[in-house]
Amino acid sequence: MPSPFLDILFGILLVGSVVLLVYWTAAMVQIVRTTRRLPTARSGVAMADEKPPTEKVCIIVPAHNEAGTIAGLIASLRAQDYDRLRVVLALDRCTDDTRGVAERAIDRDPRFEIIEINACPDDWAGKVHAAWTGFERSGHAQNAEVLIFTDADTWFDPSCVRACVALARRRRLDMLSLFCTLTTDTWFERVVQTAAGFELARQYPLLRANMEDHRRRRPFANGQFMLFDAGAYRAIGGHESVKDALLEDIAFSRRIASSQMRGGLLLADGMVRCRMYDDWAQFRKGWKRIYTESANREPGRLRRYAWRSGLLGAGLPLMAAAGLVLALTLGDGPTMVLGGGLCAAALIVWLSGLVTIYRSSGARTEDVLYFPIGAWLVGSIYREAWRDLVQGKPTSWGGREYVRPVGGGGV
Repeated sequence: MPSPFLDILFGILLVGSVVLLVYWTAAMVQIVRTTRRLPTARSGVAMADEKPPTEKVCIIVPAHNEAGTIAGLIASLRAQDYDRLRVVLALDRCTDDTRGVAERAIDRDPRFEIIEINACPDDWAGKVHAAWTGFERSGHAQNAEVLIFTDADTWFDPSCVRACVALARRRRLDMLSLFCTLTTDTWFERVVQTAAGFELARQYPLLRANMEDHRRRRPFANGQFMLFDAGAYRAIGGHESVKDALLEDIAFSRRIASSQMRGGLLLADGMVRCRMYDDWAQFRKGWKRIYTESANREPGRLRRYAWRSGLLGAGLPLMAAAGLVLALTLGDGPTMVLGGGLCAAALIVWLSGLVTIYRSSGARTEDVLYFPIGAWLVGSIYREAWRDLVQGKPTSWGGREYVRPVGGGGV
């Protein structure tokens, strides 16, 4: 017979299993609703085939010391199947061979131009200033009807531009951003990356980000791919209006929403791929910045999200697994049998939800089992972000340090 201690322990584990089951059942419902209601970027290919877009498009790429990555992006842009395309490479204070690599990759393709930037004003974030300068100094950008801002470490599917232009026009969007498909080669990409992205998506659900009602919308964007109607971009003040933002993408999405324009955030579905960071130190530093700014630099939110990530992502699944093991070990009564079944059901729903998320994001399905470790590490990034913020530690990014005040407003 189980001892009173084991009965109490099993009861606690059952409570955790019930919470896990309820949470992930609700999450699965939300995932199904999202996939049914929202297209992905790949859906735009059929839209472009049905009604080919004709707008003049200019892609602007701010780049700082991207000699190791920019050739891949250029090759993918040269392969685009859209003939009304121009590309501006805004090289920002590069000290490596970014220009030489870019020129060799361009190979005198007349659709490309290079603009070199030698200085950044103190009141601008570096990447934001580079993007703005590329727009201001390029005749192609000034004459474009659609502007796309992307990073130098991305790669575009050959049909990406025409698909996204068609998709934005079909959905009547002033701004379209994509959650890019991320690489899964390094250990931290496989273990932590999907958990990190899921945590961000939990704060900014896709259905909320795409709501037409600006009062209920929770605006969000990803700077790896931002497509603007050129008139809307000018109307909100372009990059000059977000010149001091460390996350100009979120700032843009909020300006679009506050101007009662339409913004959209969709999954890239392989149409834009990216490797965000080369090593674990950069990964932690980059996501710490993202989480700090997306939480509006509010310490309470960062601390709360740290607990939530660890509890929902690691603690509750471990409780359900422990409950199942205990039931199988001591399963000599109806309570243990029924409780073990509940624990098993919670784990099945949890794994099913994760498999769906991993597949939709382009991650490896077999890496699902790493998710609890990833969620725990995400919680540690949140805690570090919280400590840095309350201690007034500067944010280092793009070769500069930024002291960010506590509390940034927004949503």
